[in-house]
Amino acid sequence: MSNLKLIIVTQERELLNVEVEQVTVPTTSGEVTILPHHAPLFTQLQTGELVYKEDGKTKSAVVTSGFMDVGPNSTVTILSDTASLESDITLAKAEEAKKKAEETMEQKVDRRTFMLAEASLRKALTELKIARRRHSTTSMG
Repeated sequence: MSNLKLIIVTQERELLNVEVEQVTVPTTSGEVTILPHHAPLFTQLQTGELVYKEDGKTKSAVVTSGFMDVGPNSTVTILSDTASLESDITLAKAEEAKKKAEETMEQKVDRRTFMLAEASLRKALTELKIARRRHSTTSMG
């Protein structure tokens, strides 16, 4: 079976560069699932959970605004302002980020600061969802 190459790049670094069977990405027009031999595509991302299948295992990451480029050679490049791998997300950090964003939004701040805090809140809520799901599956086993 042929695979896709998934590359996630943030402003700071290349976060991921792996072979995957498929990837589902949150875009501004809804979730898009990319399989090998997908037609070339360039689209805008929205904050949410990116889910990919690597070696038969489902894994995920949080991505924020940015772009996805699907090349003709089955390479999916995610250019995201910020991103976190599932393995790097902790419940405590996500809770703290959520609290900090909410506190900022409650203050009388300028529009830009409010919008940045709102974006941070969306990312933190997605991280919380992933951390809670992982916590519930590991505590059951």
